Amino acid sequence: MTVPRPFTPADTSARHWRFLLLFALANAGGTIGYLPLFTVFLPMKVEAVAGVDRLNLFTLVALIGTLAAIGANLGFGWLSDRSVARGHGRRRWLLLGIVGLALSYALFARATSPLGVLLAVVAVQCAANAVLAPLLALMADEIPDAQKGFTGGLLALANPIGAATAWALVKLPGLSETGRLCLLSLAIALLIVPLAFSTARRLPTHAAPIPRAVARRNLAVAWIARLLLQSAGNGLTLYLYYYFADLPPRQAAIDAADFVSRTLVLAYLLPLPCTLLLGRLSDRIGRRKPFLLGAAAVTAGGLAVMALAATRPVAVAGFLVYGVGAQVFMALHGAFWMQELPSERHRGRDLGILNLTNTLPALIGTAVAWLAAMPGSFAPLLFLLSGLTFAGGLVMLMVREPAPAGQG
Repeated sequence: MTVPRPFTPADTSARHWRFLLLFALANAGGTIGYLPLFTVFLPMKVEAVAGVDRLNLFTLVALIGTLAAIGANLGFGWLSDRSVARGHGRRRWLLLGIVGLALSYALFARATSPLGVLLAVVAVQCAANAVLAPLLALMADEIPDAQKGFTGGLLALANPIGAATAWALVKLPGLSETGRLCLLSLAIALLIVPLAFSTARRLPTHAAPIPRAVARRNLAVAWIARLLLQSAGNGLTLYLYYYFADLPPRQAAIDAADFVSRTLVLAYLLPLPCTLLLGRLSDRIGRRKPFLLGAAAVTAGGLAVMALAATRPVAVAGFLVYGVGAQVFMALHGAFWMQELPSERHRGRDLGILNLTNTLPALIGTAVAWLAAMPGSFAPLLFLLSGLTFAGGLVMLMVREPAPAGQG
């Protein structure tokens, strides 16, 4: 059985750290293509357009936007596969996405009716996925397995960059909505363009480390595991504000919102060194499974601490533990998925299938939270989410990884 080749500095397929950083920044550009929209701009636009019906319109737009994102991710992944098959590569789709996002935000700025807002959000979701779907497939094409764990850690930069961008755009004084959206489009372009114009270098073809049937089974198991963890994460996010607001000491609504925002920023930043270190370590030993199991256990433990917490400091500690475990799991899970892809011809399409574990949990997590959340106590919900997370880790026990180099 062929085993993964360990990375060494002399490995000619290894990419320079500058390329890996360009890739991570481009991923952050794709992320801020939609993240500030849903956290800042859409709620304000819906408030202005719909007034008292704002919650109904926001829910409808978010739901249809999610469905558009699912279709666009699968579609642009498939189209980028076709481009590769014809010798054109995937980078042209990144440029198309940049232009599409700029036009979509111009449409959003001019929207004055519920239908106009809905169409603009659908356009933004399609354009953002014109960037993200080919981008992740490009990682599978050009970054060797022995660097995918570290690169997955770098991808964790996207969330803090996205949160900081949304915060900065709101805090900038004297700008209209159109001005803020123009700056957002400019930031997206600046982050993505360097990678779009970088030199393509596809990896040499190597024998698959495991049979294709085993790889497909591994992917199915990994898909279920990620779906469980992402669903738990979405259920937690839905009620996170109310969870912290109910803990002593009680605060006014604006103070509670500020506390939650600062806690989220810390939860985004704290995992970064952990994802980079453990991603690099998993590259060196050629195994992802032990780290995924450990990360799932840490994530479940953090949720259990939150369920038992009676004071805010303990709850914050539990949430930060959860954040570290969840970010490590997602980073290494992405690396594992990419190195298991059974066909070089369909990487964009297969990564679109993985992306369903990012979109479907928005529906599953909401349903779970609605059923389990109880007035005055979030412990039942948090214990249930902890159980879902731990189940996701147990599912990964079914994965078969080849032995590291020098073993078996």
